[in-house]
Amino acid sequence: MINSTPALRLEGIVKTFPGVRALDNVSFDVVPGEVHALMGENGAGKSTLMKVLGGLYQPDFGSIFIEDKSVEMTSPLHSKALGVVFIHQELSLAEELSVAENVYLGELPRKGFGLVDWDLLYSKTDAILQKLRVGFDARTLVGDLSIANQQMVEIARALTVDAKAVIFDEPTASLTDAEKLVLFDVISDLKQQGVGIIYISHRMEEIFKITDRITVLRDGQYQGTVATRDTDEESVTQMMIGRKLDLSRNASHHELGGVALEVKNLSCGDLYTDVSFQVRRGEVLGFYGLVGAGRTEIAETLFGLRQPSSGSIHVDGKEVSVASPAEAIRLGISLVPEDRKGQGLVLGMNCRDNMTLPQIDDMTAGPFVANGAEVSLFDQYRDRLDIRTPGWKQTVGNLSGGNQQKIVIGKWLSMHPNVLIVDEPTRGIDVGSKSEIHKLIRELAASGYAVIVISSEMPEVLHVSDRIAAMFSGEIVRTFTSEEVTEDNLIQAISGIKQKA
Repeated sequence: MINSTPALRLEGIVKTFPGVRALDNVSFDVVPGEVHALMGENGAGKSTLMKVLGGLYQPDFGSIFIEDKSVEMTSPLHSKALGVVFIHQELSLAEELSVAENVYLGELPRKGFGLVDWDLLYSKTDAILQKLRVGFDARTLVGDLSIANQQMVEIARALTVDAKAVIFDEPTASLTDAEKLVLFDVISDLKQQGVGIIYISHRMEEIFKITDRITVLRDGQYQGTVATRDTDEESVTQMMIGRKLDLSRNASHHELGGVALEVKNLSCGDLYTDVSFQVRRGEVLGFYGLVGAGRTEIAETLFGLRQPSSGSIHVDGKEVSVASPAEAIRLGISLVPEDRKGQGLVLGMNCRDNMTLPQIDDMTAGPFVANGAEVSLFDQYRDRLDIRTPGWKQTVGNLSGGNQQKIVIGKWLSMHPNVLIVDEPTRGIDVGSKSEIHKLIRELAASGYAVIVISSEMPEVLHVSDRIAAMFSGEIVRTFTSEEVTEDNLIQAISGIKQKA
């Protein structure tokens, strides 16, 4: 039975930055033993609200209560001491330290003369790791772990204190399906212990699987709270963006051009084998498969980041050698990478400089950069892609995920590529921005681009693709047209149930 007294309550929170009211009289609560989803588009105010709760920002107005006691969160450590624990989307680990040192960072157990009690530290950490059913121990160096396992270390931190509320911010973004199930078990255990869970995610299937209530923010304002069992995806989406989404299958009505890219019997060691496909101008070719199927590795080979062990690549009918990303760019192949923050953008630079970075040599006048040409290029693609930013001077790290992705796409479109490869185009992006990116991909194909889309989301690949290459264990098992593909035969193909057609 859920206790009706909130574990955590915010009332009338207002937070203003120069020129922007990020939070406008927002109220929110989570009661013990519930999983409460906080949803909204990128830029809706979710992150700002959580930073207020974590003591990183002080509200201009409003109050915070823990178990009906008014508190002021002065710092993240103070927030944790009061029983509010964050599990961040962006990893905040010290890679050169062990798992145990990261889990208890700032709270290492001590013995005489202030020395660290290493035996106690390792035993306490291993006990937590056993609950998470991970395949590493307390002594493992964090830098040696995969991104997914580093995320599990973040989660382990939440289990070190007697938490009143635990906030999960996009916790499954880097997890495999098996690891997601472990996470959901951890959340269920916390729920049974009477902990209030705040769950921030753009993944609707997760929201409807594990949450009890849903609160929606839009443009910094509270839109409402509903019981998860009493609503549906369409209703929540309309609360988030104020409009309905186009969820139809892709149905192209334009003529396709010639073959822009053809791959013949391409292999790269054990990563993928004997891969052949082609993509025409005006076409979106989707790649779908389980993690590790070889999709991203093919894209990296086409962009010169990996060298094939056999096979050939043809651009406009001519066999080419793609020895480096610079050579790929010269051949008209562009890659929007899976990790836009780590590989696609320089977060501390402004929008203009990010967009013009690949062609900066062409924009110099003597020893100086032609700023006017850069601004003109940025303005062109800002308007074309509907990038929402106050101006080119805005730091890219301050943009929403959807607008960051548009900056990366604009950067490569400005190079006028023959082939545009987009790897996980909407990872970590809200449902409204997803719709905009999907529309943009279809428009790019309609205007004559050859587009390859790699996605782990079946609705996405069904929605944008003219054809879908289903991959299993490093091979293209079958290629479907948009007319013949179904969810069932696509799942069968990527699971290795059907043999190559």
